[in-house]
Amino acid sequence: MAARQGPLSCSFLGTLAASCLLLMVLSLQGGVAAPLGSHCRLDKSNFQQPYITNRTFMLAKEASLADNNTDVRLIGEKLFRGVNMGERCYLLKQVLNFTVDEVLLPQPHRFQPYMQEVVPFLARLSTRLSSCHIEGDDQHIQRNVQKLKDTVRKLGESGEIKAIGELDLLFMALRNACVSPEQSQE
Repeated sequence: MAARQGPLSCSFLGTLAASCLLLMVLSLQGGVAAPLGSHCRLDKSNFQQPYITNRTFMLAKEASLADNNTDVRLIGEKLFRGVNMGERCYLLKQVLNFTVDEVLLPQPHRFQPYMQEVVPFLARLSTRLSSCHIEGDDQHIQRNVQKLKDTVRKLGESGEIKAIGELDLLFMALRNACVSPEQSQE
């Protein structure tokens, strides 16, 4: 029986060594076996609900009619400057949190009836992205998000209207950045 334990012990030790090696490699790649930002995903079905999609776009349209500032774009090239594709969902999570918490929630009676339906939907998306983080330095992302926040605050009420008027762009950007490519092809 002692002879049998030898090969079994070697096999076990080999498996253990391979597992340790795999764990070391994974820790060097961010510590998880899933792709970077695996929590930075939303289900495609969130963006396939015709009613809430329509209400989101109607809210954006109504607000954009009240937007007199056509020189400023919040959700556009500048927001994504220096941010790679794999980090965009994380960046948009930050923008979504700001938009919900500081623009939409303080104005519940504005742009009705759309606001009362769209705000809970966007808040749910925000909650679903709450565990979305990136490994490493995110200063470049925080800088871009801060510029957006500063622009909205500097413009005051006009900036808030602009942020609401660009909810359609935020919706589409979230769909493009946070739905995995496999899901969006289905």
